[in-house]
Amino acid sequence: MVIGVGLIDILIPDSRSLKEKRGVLRRILKRTQNEFNISIAEVGQHDLWQTARIGFCVVGNDRAYINGKMDHVFRFIDDLGVAERVRTKMEILSFADIEDDPRLELEKYGAI
Repeated sequence: MVIGVGLIDILIPDSRSLKEKRGVLRRILKRTQNEFNISIAEVGQHDLWQTARIGFCVVGNDRAYINGKMDHVFRFIDDLGVAERVRTKMEILSFADIEDDPRLELEKYGAI
């Protein structure tokens, strides 16, 4: 299993209130979620009018696919044109299958 986690800091220069910020964020979050079927949410800078931090997660079984999908998400948000991407952070984690991990003794605990 491969998990990709992304953080995006955005600037919304035209926002003059939290209400306007929420409208822009709602547009970004819904369109991105509908386009890519990913988990995405505002995860920081809640009380600031013109900045926001968005977090998202992608799960799959191929590291190259997850990396490409995350890059596509970053470009998609840029292409929406409603906010300016200021900073991004991306991490991709790989987990071994449960069957392949000898450290997991599921039978011992009655899980199997």
